[in-house]
Amino acid sequence: MNQTFKKFYDWLIRFFEPRYKITVSFNKEYGDTDDKVYTSKKILIQKEKHLKFRSLDKRLIEYRSATGLNYIIEEEE
Repeated sequence: MNQTFKKFYDWLIRFFEPRYKITVSFNKEYGDTDDKVYTSKKILIQKEKHLKFRSLDKRLIEYRSATGLNYIIEEEE
């Protein structure tokens, strides 16, 4: 019984974690055809030249750039 309660509690906590909409642009223009949009629960690294996160389908996604990245992170409701 105790193990089942722990699994349910862990699931409940993960359910209410915030989700983030991450838009990565490969140029300075947002909204054009080269943009990629992801949804994530967890951002692992967020720096000027390095972005690493895990998408909802559990894929590890990582972007690096020597000149800096263009990305927007928004918290979803």
